[in-house]
Amino acid sequence: MRVAFLFLCFAIAMGALTPGQARAQEGIVSNDGDGAIEIEADDGIEWIRDLQQYRAYGNATAKRDGVTIVADTLIAYYREEDGRQVIFRLDAENNVVITSDGSEASGDKAVYHMDKKVAVLVGEDLQMVTDSGTITAEESLEYWEERRIAVARGDALVIQNERRLKAGVLTAFITDDEKTGSARVTRIDATGGVHISTPTDIVTGNEGVYMVDEEKATLCGGVKITRDNNQLNGSCAVVNMTTGRSTLTGGGETGKVKGLILPTQ
Repeated sequence: MRVAFLFLCFAIAMGALTPGQARAQEGIVSNDGDGAIEIEADDGIEWIRDLQQYRAYGNATAKRDGVTIVADTLIAYYREEDGRQVIFRLDAENNVVITSDGSEASGDKAVYHMDKKVAVLVGEDLQMVTDSGTITAEESLEYWEERRIAVARGDALVIQNERRLKAGVLTAFITDDEKTGSARVTRIDATGGVHISTPTDIVTGNEGVYMVDEEKATLCGGVKITRDNNQLNGSCAVVNMTTGRSTLTGGGETGKVKGLILPTQ
């Protein structure tokens, strides 16, 4: 189950727009150095000097380094530094769609705080879609650049083929591969109640950790494994996300596991 790939695509899409110096020229807000941001809009771009803003209206589009943000309105906030305009925040409002490397994230509003290096996507029908699956959340999708984590909050759900991972909060930890230097997700923490469904099992628990390299998820706290009409209860379980098979690893204070096995007819 390529949960890690989905989170990495989300982190790329949400964290790639990181401009420094900006200016307005013929409908384009750009960086003086590499990685320029281009902003276009059907209904025009407005420079509001007293508020230190640029506003783009009507199918407004911002592009940078293979990442595209489209919204009804884009707002770039800047401050003056050494006679230059430095954008410190970019807002995308209404019908927001962010695309990058074949992935697409959508919501009602996206905000990128450039000083804090935090990107947040919120709204109804919040989701991230890639060729490998879909991430949905009811509260927010976030990317914390300096902490190198991506967070899905509020009934966060990852769907990939016939397997689902759901929790109150899913947090993906991102590191750089020592051999390739590229970013990769190594671990995903699931908290606030965890629910995993595979073609054979349904596994629930209070919290869990998915180790990406091992492709195994460990759930703990009031764990239940349901298979057909049978149920096993224990303190922890290990779920192989490749095969979908689950195994209880403990029975709480008594050290025993409990099972309800119904006879077949």
